Amino acid sequence: MQTTFFMPVSFCTFAPMSNIKPSLAKGTRDFSPQEMVKRNYIFDTIKKVFKKYGYAEIQTPSMENLSTLTGKYGDEGDKLIFKILNSGDYLSKANPGHLSAMNSNGLISSISEKALRYDLTVPFARYVVMHQNDIALPFKRFQVQPVWRADRPQKGRYREFYQCDVDVVGSESLLNEAEFILIYQEALSNLGMTDFTIKINNRKILSGIAEIIGKPELIVDMTVAIDKLDKIGLDGVAKELLERGFTAADIDQLKPVILLEGSNQQKLESLKQVLSASATGLKGIEEIEKVFVYVQTLLSSSTIKQPDLELDITLARGLNYYTGCIFEVKTNEAAMGSIGGGGRYDDLTGMFGLKGLTGAGISFGADRIYDVLQELGLFPETVAAGTKVLISNFDAEAELYALPLLQRLREADIPAELYPSSSKLKKQMSYADAKAIPYVILIGSDEMQSNNLTLKNMQSGDQQKLTADEIIGLLKAETLAS
Repeated sequence: MQTTFFMPVSFCTFAPMSNIKPSLAKGTRDFSPQEMVKRNYIFDTIKKVFKKYGYAEIQTPSMENLSTLTGKYGDEGDKLIFKILNSGDYLSKANPGHLSAMNSNGLISSISEKALRYDLTVPFARYVVMHQNDIALPFKRFQVQPVWRADRPQKGRYREFYQCDVDVVGSESLLNEAEFILIYQEALSNLGMTDFTIKINNRKILSGIAEIIGKPELIVDMTVAIDKLDKIGLDGVAKELLERGFTAADIDQLKPVILLEGSNQQKLESLKQVLSASATGLKGIEEIEKVFVYVQTLLSSSTIKQPDLELDITLARGLNYYTGCIFEVKTNEAAMGSIGGGGRYDDLTGMFGLKGLTGAGISFGADRIYDVLQELGLFPETVAAGTKVLISNFDAEAELYALPLLQRLREADIPAELYPSSSKLKKQMSYADAKAIPYVILIGSDEMQSNNLTLKNMQSGDQQKLTADEIIGLLKAETLAS
């Protein structure tokens, strides 16, 4: 097992400042002011849709107890949890046998008690259990925070990234699943994306398939393998299934199911025949059908575009805690992995002692969505807008004259700056250009005497003499229009 630790700062040895070459940890990124404006546009757009569907925001700590996270994501997921070394002399409490044998896996429990959160769903389940006396059920929450995974960095895959999650606990209604589909459809459409597929499956269908081939105990192994179909192909899946305890005969039974084609309805009819002897599998089909009915009914008189909804039997969402409908969203406009996913997890809070509380949720991959919008040029020009107007500063007298105007502009909700020191005009204009500030107010002795200020349009180069009231009115009207 790959084990990743964070060492407390007190145990790090720093080289002299002159020898340090600044660098980022692999799989992480800095975000410039321009990038943050775009990221917040994504967050704000998604949050607005979440709120429309009755979800309220919470936040949880960046770190959780390691015991809270371990065992919730399957063996492969557990390998990707970033562990945090205990503070103090953590090695003094290490198991001597594991230490002398260089057994990092065995050492984990004695030297690491905490970890960075892997996702937002398990911390949410922990939150619900701890606050069960303070929340009303069903409890609908959304959460927009970073998560960490010790994965191999590549395009669209980072070690630190943000998730935008929406979950509901305490409701068995499949209306929740139908609304998740509409949340995806509305939020992504509002972000300008027009060609994406919302894939749906049900873990009960997958359990039914494992039952009919006589391998119910290998359901997790089967789902982990077939979930990789897009990455390793059918031959790769078959090879992995053989390695996980399936026979060639089992695989021959699986192949026609994995390769089901046709419309959603045709796939469901085929599955009803294949799973006729599995009550669990038929229950999964029934749930999928009900979700489809809800979606069709909700949109029967709606202006929202009908979603591209696809029943995909190979969709497994390799996390152990899913028990019902599962989702994944992929864009068809850019080469990118999934940009969202989730499902129902009836047993998750039971792991923390609260039995019988069903839950369901989905997540948006904000970082991947950012990359897609950037690649396709879908960010509106107004999103990048920052300071609207810069006031020049030529001397102490002009600076004092400008201060009341600066405050008036800001009180009118017009983003404004006063150049912080008296400088040559060329330097101040270069600053405005570098920050893409569209207007500059020039204040010289003539302007101060007449109270007619010079407003320069940085794009066209046009200049006009206006009073402070006229400038505020013009800029405010333009800001509202954008």
